[in-house]
Amino acid sequence: MLGVAPLASSPVRKTLTFSFVALLAVSCGSSKTPTTAATTTKPAAASATTKAPAGSAAPEAMGDLPKVTGDAKSKPVIEMPKSAAPAKLVVKVLTPGTGADVKSGQQIKVQYVGQIWATGTQFDASWDRGQPIEFGIGTGSVIKGWDEGLVGQKIGSRVLLVIPPDKGYGAGGRPPKIQGTDTMVFVVDVVDSK
Repeated sequence: MLGVAPLASSPVRKTLTFSFVALLAVSCGSSKTPTTAATTTKPAAASATTKAPAGSAAPEAMGDLPKVTGDAKSKPVIEMPKSAAPAKLVVKVLTPGTGADVKSGQQIKVQYVGQIWATGTQFDASWDRGQPIEFGIGTGSVIKGWDEGLVGQKIGSRVLLVIPPDKGYGAGGRPPKIQGTDTMVFVVDVVDSK
């Protein structure tokens, strides 16, 4: 066994600790957006972070998110990552719209696909029915994850929503397709609002 004294109170440990903290601060940088707020990402030409629902997780902090392919005029394909689902609501704009902002209390028209994170199983899709659906938004008529994630989005946007059980159907789920522990993933195309 080597005769090395513990570093607990040594100047070396204090210097290493200070260096690590300083390196961490420099590498993380400064952000005005709290790490607990979801962000919407836009293409590099219009790069901006916008305020998202309180209690949401920033997509960058979540690690792997589902991969979405397909254009806005067709049903998206969602590929789930192998990682564990995030514990908080994630809202990520995949394609920014150019229309007006969706406001709480409006009727919103959307096309969507919904899948379970753990299995990748599709449980619903308006695309398969051949037409968008319309409903009140921000009024509690849909699950919390939709109310919180879609209010404020622009018409024409394609939005990824990763919705944990507490922002979805809760502990009871919606059997047989959605269990109370399932995290749901939606890709929502915001078609219109009025």
